[in-house]
Amino acid sequence: MIEVQNLTKRYGRVTAVDGVTFRVEKGEILGFLGPNGAGKTTTMRILTGYMPATSGKALVGGFDVFHQPLEAKRRTGYLPETPPLYPEMTVREYLLFVARIKGVASKAVRAQVDTSMEKARIADMASRHCSKLSKGYRQRVGLAQAILHNPDVLILDEPTAGLDPKQIMETRDLIKSLAGDHTIVLSTHILPEVAQVCQRVVIINKGKVVAIDTPDNLTGKLQGAQSLYVQVDADSNADVAAALDAVPGVTGVRVADQRNTTTGFEIECQREQDIRRDLARAIVSNGWGLLELRPLRMSLEEIFLQLTTQETGAAAGGASGSEAATLADGDGSDRAAADDGTAGSRGADNNGDQAGGGSTKETA
Repeated sequence: MIEVQNLTKRYGRVTAVDGVTFRVEKGEILGFLGPNGAGKTTTMRILTGYMPATSGKALVGGFDVFHQPLEAKRRTGYLPETPPLYPEMTVREYLLFVARIKGVASKAVRAQVDTSMEKARIADMASRHCSKLSKGYRQRVGLAQAILHNPDVLILDEPTAGLDPKQIMETRDLIKSLAGDHTIVLSTHILPEVAQVCQRVVIINKGKVVAIDTPDNLTGKLQGAQSLYVQVDADSNADVAAALDAVPGVTGVRVADQRNTTTGFEIECQREQDIRRDLARAIVSNGWGLLELRPLRMSLEEIFLQLTTQETGAAAGGASGSEAATLADGDGSDRAAADDGTAGSRGADNNGDQAGGGSTKETA
């Protein structure tokens, strides 16, 4: 549904996106991660036709965003980081305007507006002016305009920014409910959100892809050895560490925490070997109490930090398999774009944003 090949964007001597390649299948939710300035937002703006690439190719629904921009935009819903609202309009007036801009059939406009407001849970704000909305409600109105024309592809840049915990949960549920019927690219700095919502993750650093895979596969490939956490209740004189280290398959034992007679151990063992029964047997046979035994996995935060803080991050991404690919963030590149005169929610040209794609304020 989305295919990006060797996408590059330069601002003078600054390369914001450098040879990015990835693919998103129909109905998939793809998490798009990277530190500030990595090129994420720039990549998303290229995909939505908001700005051109220096080189490379991008297809949305089989249509080239550079050579067939209107067809690509008709199939794309875009929520930018700052929702493109007109403060003088009420929520309903704004969505009716966006529906006309996006080419929704006149007979279906009101029904589509009502449906999008219901899905985004903003029906109670229909008569309120956009200038009077809280940040959370502005974000939800932006999401409503993105799904208004029932697009095949949704590109969401920080969709839960500014929402309270209840609204965040509702928005996550909405995004998950849209999967299958829609292909979704989700950019966010809330890493647990990616783990909960996305089937695959793309991580980019300095404009280059460093990894693309499922969170579970990334964990297995980066973590190397398997790790377990064991909590044991034993006399202070007992040499629990030595007993655990003697279990076949154990390659390392480290004290993780200790309180009174209770000690937690992190145990590294050979991959593809389940030693939990042997560990439990070694503990119980010595008369010690086995309080906890569970696998340890790298969190998405740890994966993100490992891939984006190493100078050899690109090599680590390549090691993650033939699918390895990563995207670019746009906070730093947005500043470069602003200097270049091409960025900003009010700076889009009419050809890029009005025709078939959205309002003149970045509604794709």
